Amino acid sequence: MDTLHLSNHHYTWDSPTVRLLAGVGALVCFCFLLLSPSWEHAWLFIAIFASVSGFAYLMLQKSRVTFTLTNSHLQQHLFKGGWVLRWANVERIGICTQHQEGWHKPLPWIGLRVKEYGPYLDAICPRIATDILLSQRALLYIGVQQTSPAKSFEDIVLDAEPFVDERGIEYKGLLAMLANRMKHQREFYGYDVFIAEADLDRAGEDFVGLARRYQAAASRSEV
Repeated sequence: MDTLHLSNHHYTWDSPTVRLLAGVGALVCFCFLLLSPSWEHAWLFIAIFASVSGFAYLMLQKSRVTFTLTNSHLQQHLFKGGWVLRWANVERIGICTQHQEGWHKPLPWIGLRVKEYGPYLDAICPRIATDILLSQRALLYIGVQQTSPAKSFEDIVLDAEPFVDERGIEYKGLLAMLANRMKHQREFYGYDVFIAEADLDRAGEDFVGLARRYQAAASRSEV
């Protein structure tokens, strides 16, 4: 299958919308420059306008999440970095669900169960590990409440115990905290790595179906 790039939005400099807004902003600045009673007021306005526009564009880029699907791997790209999982290391993909009064309620998260933690931990940078630990606290809390009410959320939310992977390699610090979080989430949901549906350009079920097709194609190519 062909390499596919997905993004939660496409507001980059190549976007016609961004270029149109930049053109309109330049026109407004030019008109203000012509009509302003003094050069000082004009340049002050232009400086403020440029600063606000630049900050807004930076925030857009920080909020952009991109996924690359290939015959060999799935990769998430964030402003600070990202992570990668080879299809051969993915056991299954599905929608994360919450158990409530005997019913399975879908949550806005896609889960991936991995075979080995080591390759995933080796390919992730500390800044992304920190973001995952912070952004998925609510998901962990729901899991604790529905599965193990006796467990203390405070005890496992930042579990810093050293973690030893399948190869016997020991992880400490942030990577150990991330590995322990994955272990707890597997106990609660059956998955280790999670993708927020808000970071996708399509419904969660559609992304799961697409990812499964790429995983199946990867399995066929290995035969």
